Amino acid sequence: MLSALGCSQAAEPVKIGFLVKQAEEPWFQDEWRFAEQAAKDKGFTLVKIGIPSGEKMISAIDNLAAQKVAGFIICAPDVKLGKAVQRAAKRNDMLVMSVDDRLLDGAGKPLEGVPHMGISAYEIGKQVGQALAAEAKARGWKLGEVALLRVAYDQLPTGVERTAGAVDALKAAGLPAANVVDAPQAKTDTESSFNAANIAFTKQQGFKRWMAVGLNDESVLGAVRAAEGRGMRRDAMIGVGIGGSKTALNEFAKPQPTGFFGTVMLSPKRHGYETSVNMYNWIKTGKAPAPLTLTSGTLMTRTNYVQVRAQLEK
Repeated sequence: MLSALGCSQAAEPVKIGFLVKQAEEPWFQDEWRFAEQAAKDKGFTLVKIGIPSGEKMISAIDNLAAQKVAGFIICAPDVKLGKAVQRAAKRNDMLVMSVDDRLLDGAGKPLEGVPHMGISAYEIGKQVGQALAAEAKARGWKLGEVALLRVAYDQLPTGVERTAGAVDALKAAGLPAANVVDAPQAKTDTESSFNAANIAFTKQQGFKRWMAVGLNDESVLGAVRAAEGRGMRRDAMIGVGIGGSKTALNEFAKPQPTGFFGTVMLSPKRHGYETSVNMYNWIKTGKAPAPLTLTSGTLMTRTNYVQVRAQLEK
């Protein structure tokens, strides 16, 4: 039915939806920016909607249908809503693919039949851990005397995988398991991380040097800010985020280095531009995107961020 849909709509003006769970986050702003570039290049109309809840997600999908959108890309507010997304797309005769967070079925397994572009979350996490270990070594730190703050958002599978990769890489480098301190955050933004980190620091005052990992740049920056509030500057904190967002770029651009050492930059261009082009081609030709595409990351620091950013955005 989907291939027939693509053929029947091939001669009509194409509209594509792009739904994201937290439209205010820099990463999603970047995705939308590149999706808009794809729309300009290919000549389709892009409809952008933020969907912070499951209720708003279903309403947004119906909204897309009312606008005669042929297909949409989605990063859902809850990956367990996969079947609901799939049913809503089918009910409205729309194609759907997911980005960033892979949708799950009722058994908690990746949802079949919905193409996905994401990252190898565990491997990205390992890159973070390896970067932290290398910088700690460069500073002459002994890992046995250092604590790792794991800013945790474990209700999201990719959040678990990213931080698990970082923790495992650091354990392999010599960090004692007992030195890992969890700081559960309520949301994935800087404020929630700041609050979670403050609680963790209050409970663990025996450590003088810290490293920080989290789901994204905002999670790590919140930990860095909380550390600064307790008098821990760059010489006592190493934070490495994930995303390469404007949050990280703003930190690197400051006159003096902070505890936010680096970020593993993902490619918002691939996740925004390439998914949109894939959806456009699917609508026009009936050829579905690859079932699973995983993108990689590049370590970005104050010393190389201009070059890395320019290279990945080409």
